[in-house]
Amino acid sequence: MQKTKILNYINVFRGLAILLIIMGHTMQFGVGLTHRISSEVFCGGTALFIFISGFLFQHLSYKFEYKTYLSKKWTNVILPYLITAIPGLCFCFIYPIAYKNPFLDLNPIIQTPLLLSIGRVHNTPTWFIPMIVIFFVFSFLFLKLEKKNILYKLLPLLFLITIFVPRGSIEFEDTIGLSNSNISNIYIYIRYIRYVILGFVHFLSLYILGMYCSKNKQIIDKFYNYRFFLWILMISSSLADIYFNIENFTISKTFLTLLVLGYLKHYDEFILSHQKTNKTLDFIAKYSFGIFFVHWYWFFIYNQIFNLNNVITGQNALLLVIIRFFAVAVLSILSLFVVKTLLLKINPDINTRKFIGI
Repeated sequence: MQKTKILNYINVFRGLAILLIIMGHTMQFGVGLTHRISSEVFCGGTALFIFISGFLFQHLSYKFEYKTYLSKKWTNVILPYLITAIPGLCFCFIYPIAYKNPFLDLNPIIQTPLLLSIGRVHNTPTWFIPMIVIFFVFSFLFLKLEKKNILYKLLPLLFLITIFVPRGSIEFEDTIGLSNSNISNIYIYIRYIRYVILGFVHFLSLYILGMYCSKNKQIIDKFYNYRFFLWILMISSSLADIYFNIENFTISKTFLTLLVLGYLKHYDEFILSHQKTNKTLDFIAKYSFGIFFVHWYWFFIYNQIFNLNNVITGQNALLLVIIRFFAVAVLSILSLFVVKTLLLKINPDINTRKFIGI
C-alpha cells in the first residue's frame, strides 16, 4: 500500500518542534548555572527538525526520483528561503552593527551571495538551509545504502561522531577586527562554511535515525513502552551537559525525540478525537516552515524595541522570556497569515509555499 500523506503524529511533532526552536532563541535567561540550565532545556530543537526531515524523506521515498526530488526541494525549500531572506539582508545592510554582520565592509552586491550561502548571519536559524541542501544532494546515496542493508548498520558509528564532533559555534564577537581585508573576509566566510559542514556531520545520525524509524514504524511503540528508561537517559545526559558545561544538546534531544514520538503515536487516536486540539496543532504544523523562516526577524525587532539582549538576566528574567516567546510566536504566525492572505487575493491559484513556506 502506497503512503499518500503525512502521519498525524508526525505532523503534530513537526508543530511541537518549531515551538521548541523558537524557545531556544527566545527563552535563554540568567547567568552561570541558571543560563546553562535554560539553554539545556530550551535549546537543541534542530535535532528534532533533522529527525523529522529524515523520517519524511524515507516515508515518501517510494516515489523518489532524484531530479524530481531536487526540483521540488528547490521550489518548496530553497525558493522560499531566498524570498524570506530579503528582510534579513536589509537588516544586514541598514543595521550592520546591531544585526552583527561580519561582512559590513563589503559591497552589498558581494555580501548577498555570501550571506545566502551560509544562512547564519542574515537569518540565524537558516544556517539549517545550506546544511539540509547537503542532505538533499546525498539523498540518492542514502536510499542506495538502505536498499543494500548498510545504512542503518552505520547508526552506532554515526552517533559516536555526533558525540565527538560537536556543531561548534561562531559568534559576531569572534570576527571583530578581522574584516579589514579580502583575506580576512575569506577567512570569516570559511569559518561559517565550516560551521555548516560540521552541522551536516554532527546531525547525520539524527537524519538516518529518522529514516530508520520511518522504515520500522513498529519500533515507535517500543519508545513508549520503554519511556521510563528513555526519561532516565534524557535527564542523565542533560545533567552531564550542565555539569560539564557542554553546549552539545543533541544527545539529550535525541532521547527527547524518541520520547515525544512514542507519546504522540501512543495517544494519536486520543489527539485525533479532540478536534479543536488537533486542528490547533495541525495549524502550527502547517505554518512551521514559514515560522522557521520569519521568527528571527521578529525576535530581533522585539529586542530592539524593548532594548533586550538575546539572553535576559535579572529578577524578572523568566517572565520576560515567556512573554517574548509568545510575542515572537504570535507575530510570526500573524505576519505569515497576512502575507498569505494578500498573495491569495492577488492570485487565488498561487502556490504561497514557494514564497513564504506555507
